[in-house]
Amino acid sequence: MTSPSSLTMFGADWCRDCIRTKRQLDDFGVTYTYVDLVADPAAADVAREISGRTNIPVVVYPDSSHHVEPSNADVETKLRELSLI
Repeated sequence: MTSPSSLTMFGADWCRDCIRTKRQLDDFGVTYTYVDLVADPAAADVAREISGRTNIPVVVYPDSSHHVEPSNADVETKLRELSLI
């Protein structure tokens, strides 16, 4: 569950896009919940329900919008829009 100042990222350690997005969030110092789909395979169903796709990462923002496999530019633009960075 996200809080007003946080977001949630669904990903896996074998996924290069997940690693890149996770690093970006860490570099920006953004508070987020990381849902590891390797450790919690059932969470993949949750990510799929949110995105309608099986692609990862799925990043869910505090305003309930989301990105699937976002570029760094997409994530940065959204974080700025929400005043998280």
